[in-house]
Amino acid sequence: MQVAAGRRVFDALRCAACHTAEMKTGRTHPFAELRNQTIHPFTDLLLHDMGPALADSLPEGQARGAMWRTSPLWGIGYTEQVAEAIPVGYLHDGRARTLTEAILWHGGEAERSRRRFEQLSKADRDALLAWLRSL
Repeated sequence: MQVAAGRRVFDALRCAACHTAEMKTGRTHPFAELRNQTIHPFTDLLLHDMGPALADSLPEGQARGAMWRTSPLWGIGYTEQVAEAIPVGYLHDGRARTLTEAILWHGGEAERSRRRFEQLSKADRDALLAWLRSL
């Protein structure tokens, strides 16, 4: 029940604008079993301006220093289990120590979603985090 509520919070915060829930694989993959498959990566695989706090000021190709590809969220719930005793890091470079911290680092195009997160009740925050850990 809490996990389902967390998904609703995720959608209400408009996180899915970049962390797209569903995609379909292409029809030309050499392996037939990988063609036209519906997947749930929770990413749009696009570059987004994430604001000055996340900028590294190192342009790469067409990406300016504050631009990052949307990280897929699928499997994020296993991060702590896989890391075991190693300190966990979230975001593209591991600078966030928790999922909450990762959300709070969002700026630029995700600024409004971050502000909505900051205004959530404890119950809604807990539900969102439970849902993220279920992925």
